[in-house]
Amino acid sequence: MLAAVSEEPPSLAAHVDAVSGPRAGAIATFIGTVRDHDPSVTGEVVGLDYSAHPSAADVIEAIAARHDAPDLTVALTHRIGHLAVGDAAIVVAVSAPHRREALDAVSSLVEDVKANLPVWKRELLADGSHTWVGVA
Repeated sequence: MLAAVSEEPPSLAAHVDAVSGPRAGAIATFIGTVRDHDPSVTGEVVGLDYSAHPSAADVIEAIAARHDAPDLTVALTHRIGHLAVGDAAIVVAVSAPHRREALDAVSSLVEDVKANLPVWKRELLADGSHTWVGVA
């Protein structure tokens, strides 16, 4: 199992390698990238600054462990720091004996991260303003 919060760009190949093995009949992946817009704000997004609570590394490990099962292997990284449009913010790979289990696990993992990982993003807009997302 690979689970990390990192300032380094996550590698899809490293995540696929981490979940590969003779029991894998399917490997499903997800890459969440920085887009140039947010439907909830006016203006063009030119970048994101992700920040994390000190517990984020422990939380992401717990999230991955919740989804790790005898027939599943999980690899999950969320990036923090400054990201440009097009950069990968999250990379997930899951292997399973069959495609449905792998695809379902990837979706479930991403939703769990969105709901529970203490990471916040500041969207940087082309006009020089910014907006926080994920901050109560």
